[in-house]
Amino acid sequence: MARGKTEHSSRIPEFSSREEEARWFDNHDLADFQDEFKTVRAKFAKNLSQGITIRLAPETLRALRAQALEKGVGPTTLIRMWILERLNASGTGPHPSGTKGTRRDR
Repeated sequence: MARGKTEHSSRIPEFSSREEEARWFDNHDLADFQDEFKTVRAKFAKNLSQGITIRLAPETLRALRAQALEKGVGPTTLIRMWILERLNASGTGPHPSGTKGTRRDR
C-alpha cells in the first residue's frame, strides 16, 4: 500500500495491492531495510483470567482447525469469537463498556 512521504527516497517500492506487497516482502530480507522502518509501541490484549477445557472428537477438531486457518486465526481464538458472538446475541455477553452481562454459570 502507499506509504507517506519521507525525507529520503525509499528502497521499498510502492505497491498496488496487499498481495503484491506480501510477495515483495516474502522475497526480501527485512534486515536489509532496517533503516526504512521506525519503532512503534505495540499494545497487546490482557491475559485472559480463566480457562476452560473442552473435549472434541478428532473430526470436529480437524474441521475447527480448517475453519480457523481459512479465517487466519488460531482455533482457540475462533472458538472464543463464536462464544462471544453467541453470548452477545443472547444478551448475556460482555458489554462494550467492559462490564459483564448476566452470568448464569461459573
